[in-house]
Amino acid sequence: MIEMKIIARIRSPFPEKFGVPRQSGLVESLQAQIVFEEGFRNADAVRGLEGFSHIWLIWQFSRAVRETWSPTVRPPRLGGNERMGVFATRSPFRPNAIGLSCVKLEGIELDSRLGPVLHVSGADLMDGTPIFDIKPYLPYCDSHPEAAGGWTDEAEHRRLQVMFPPELLAKVPEGQRGGLLGVLAGDPRPRYQKDPKRVYGLRFGDVNVKFTVSGAELTVQAVE
Repeated sequence: MIEMKIIARIRSPFPEKFGVPRQSGLVESLQAQIVFEEGFRNADAVRGLEGFSHIWLIWQFSRAVRETWSPTVRPPRLGGNERMGVFATRSPFRPNAIGLSCVKLEGIELDSRLGPVLHVSGADLMDGTPIFDIKPYLPYCDSHPEAAGGWTDEAEHRRLQVMFPPELLAKVPEGQRGGLLGVLAGDPRPRYQKDPKRVYGLRFGDVNVKFTVSGAELTVQAVE
């Protein structure tokens, strides 16, 4: 067994799994902070990081840790009806529940109590997710525009038109509105749910957003 140290945790607007973007970078306006654990709150550890625009996060699917594993999984992108090999997916249900995300580094704040705090955008992590490591993104070797996307190239990529009444949007903190609109446009529902009468609830920060989806249109019904 190899011991992994938790070096940091993320602070994001997602207290639960529902609504978290399916991949990092899909909702660029989503804001989050990376707060180091005690023992790693050393400004020297991030010296030079401010020169990079993006970073890699290596983290744990902390809600998906299991004693057993399956060689195949049902990717949500395929409606949950077709199986793929676990190593051909980014499913959280893996032999080791490890996630990998590329996020934009918006800035580094030196907090008197918390040490260096990384402000990032485009993260796909639940609030409190443990982070094992942080590495700079290197465009000269990490970027491959010609890469093939395998079965995901054929999967449906759809965006919804979001109908958000202004009086309801006003109940959302101004700094979180762009991120919330991006999450809703990306259709947070499981792909197999198609009932236009069903009311979904999405917890985002301090609000609970109730919405319905009919065809390609999402309508917000309430913000609590």
